Amino acid sequence: MLTVDQLGALRSTLQAWRASGHSVAFVPTMGNLHEGHHSLIRLARERADRVVASVFVNPTQFGPNEDFGRYPRTPEADAEGLRAAGCDLLWRPSVDTMYPYGAERTVRIVVPGVTETLEGAHRPGHFDGVATVVARLFNQVRPDVAVFGRKDYQQLAVIRYMVRDLAFPIELVAAPTRREADGLAMSSRNQYLSETERPRAAEIHRTLQWMREAAQAGQGRETVETEAARRLGEAGFEVDYAALRRPDLTLPETGEAGDGERVALIAARLGRTRLIDNLEFTA
Repeated sequence: MLTVDQLGALRSTLQAWRASGHSVAFVPTMGNLHEGHHSLIRLARERADRVVASVFVNPTQFGPNEDFGRYPRTPEADAEGLRAAGCDLLWRPSVDTMYPYGAERTVRIVVPGVTETLEGAHRPGHFDGVATVVARLFNQVRPDVAVFGRKDYQQLAVIRYMVRDLAFPIELVAAPTRREADGLAMSSRNQYLSETERPRAAEIHRTLQWMREAAQAGQGRETVETEAARRLGEAGFEVDYAALRRPDLTLPETGEAGDGERVALIAARLGRTRLIDNLEFTA
C-alpha cells in the first residue's frame, strides 16, 4: 500500500492507474479505524480495480463545543488495518493541504433542506463541514465509485444530494452497518463507553427494532417516537431524537400512499458518549 501526503504525488499515481485502464474506488475516513471501516474497503475492492482511502480529521465539521483536538488519532494502526483490508493507497493530507487559505476562510458547500433536521438541528454547521471536505476529496481523488456506511444515514443523504446537484460523475455505494454481537453499531465512539455503559449501549439497537415493529403494527409516528424516547430515558440515555422518517428524511403522513419505506433514527448520549444508529424497514 502506498501512503502519500502531497497532492502532486496523489494525482500522479492516480493518473498512472487510469492510463493503465484501472477504475478507482474511494473510502473517505477520519481515522481511528475499526472493522466497520475495513468492511468498506473490502466492498470497494469488489467495485473497482484500485482502492484509495483517506484519513483526515476534518476541522470544519466540528462545532464550537466539540473538541477537534481530542479526536483520537491512530495513524500506525489505521495504516496496518487498511493494508490488511486490501487498500492500495492511503491519502493522508494535512490541514494546510486540504484548506490552503485556512479552515476559517475556505469556500464552503452548503446543502439545503436535508441538513436542517435531526443531526443538523443538534449540530449546526456540521453537515456544511462534511459536504465541504467530501467535495474536496472527490475533486482530489476523482473516483469512479465512493463507498459510505449506512450507519451515518443522514450524512449519506447529504452526500447523495450533493453528488446529484453538482453532477459529480461518481457512483455512490451504501454499505450495511456492521454490528457487535449484541447489536451495537460499530463506531470509534464506542471506546469511550465505560464497562458499565457498554452493555447498556445495545439498548439503542433494541429500541430501533421496537420502533420498526410498532410502526409495522400500525402505531402512529408520534406515539412511536415518544415511547422510544421514554424507553431510552429509562435505560439511562439522554435522548437528542428518536425519529421515524421517510428515506429522504421528510416526515411521513398518516395514511399516505406509496411503498411505505421508512427509517428509524436515534441519537442519544450515554454518559459522555454520543451514539447514533438507524434501521431501515418497510412499514
